[in-house]
Amino acid sequence: MRKICIITGSRAEYGQLYWLMKEVDSARDLELQIITTGMHLSPEFGLTYKQIEQDGFTINKKVEMILSSDSKVGITKSIGLGVVGFADALNDLNPDLIVVLGDRFEIFSAVSAAMIAKIPVTHLHGGEVTEGVFDELIRHSITKMSHLHFTATEEYLKRVIQLGEQPNRVFNVGAVGIDNIMRLSLLSRDEFEQSIDFKLGKRNLLITFHPVTLEQATSEQQFENLLQVLDEQMDTHLIFTKANADTDGRIINKMIDDYVMMHTDKSVVYTSLGQLRYISAMQYIDAVVGNSSSGLTEAPSFKIGTINIGDRQCGRSKSQSVIDCNPMVKDIQLAFEKLFSHSFQQQLKHASNPYGDGGSTEKIIEIIRSFPLDGILKKKFYDIKTTKVAI
Repeated sequence: MRKICIITGSRAEYGQLYWLMKEVDSARDLELQIITTGMHLSPEFGLTYKQIEQDGFTINKKVEMILSSDSKVGITKSIGLGVVGFADALNDLNPDLIVVLGDRFEIFSAVSAAMIAKIPVTHLHGGEVTEGVFDELIRHSITKMSHLHFTATEEYLKRVIQLGEQPNRVFNVGAVGIDNIMRLSLLSRDEFEQSIDFKLGKRNLLITFHPVTLEQATSEQQFENLLQVLDEQMDTHLIFTKANADTDGRIINKMIDDYVMMHTDKSVVYTSLGQLRYISAMQYIDAVVGNSSSGLTEAPSFKIGTINIGDRQCGRSKSQSVIDCNPMVKDIQLAFEKLFSHSFQQQLKHASNPYGDGGSTEKIIEIIRSFPLDGILKKKFYDIKTTKVAI
């Protein structure tokens, strides 16, 4: 029986991994192990490990690594603490394979420890590009420390191979988050309103804004610009979810709290909506606003618009439902004008999702169940043949 250890450090990541965890847990030939870390264990970010337990999972290990600082020094120290904690956790659990998703620094710590411990790594959502954040560098580093790769699009598959990974170890399965849309029994409008203790308005926006970590101290000004434009929107109710534990994330979260405190009639904030409420919300909102990847991966499946602000998601595949704009007041205003224009609303009816239409979980399960692990740790660099161009 293969021991499959799934590692999760954030609320959003767990939401995407949920169905994979369920399938591994129910498989007779696989044993599920779970390690929680990062924001899951922080009171400030909602102690979301409790949701994992409420969903019926057993958490085998908890790795504490988040400091009460989101400065550059604080994040760096957190990475170090994570490596120490994962060294012990992985040594105790001794899994046959670990599964990680994405590009956060918590996962970088986990994979670094697994590499030294000679534990094969399965990486989901590699090959993507996010030019505005250091997650970009972490993601590609995790790719090079991983042994099986599950990408969300064909473009991302090609990029992982371009990084030197053997093609027979790279699989395009689509975005795992789409499975939530297909499998979850979503809340009705009344149920959703009751669950967040907030009445929806004539227009409704779901707002998530994370720091742009490769820019120098611009998060506060960018978010201030967004709040100014949001305040100009008439008959519009605002649902905020808080930023991740990235550099300057706490600055954004305080600004949200202050804004909601002054506008309780039209806004509400949650540290975490959880996957069911978050996906359910997309049925009733007019747009996702900010710079979260959910506006690119999940929102297009609901035929709703996304206002994608700044460079955080720059480089990712996007549906025609996404409006890119600079983080300046005038540019955000123009994005909202386009969002509510008749022509764009008509365009949304024909929007498609470049991240697939579900079924990723089943594809991943079959491969991690059957892929030979003997000799998997040794990887040959795959060189792409190029044609010389005469100058």
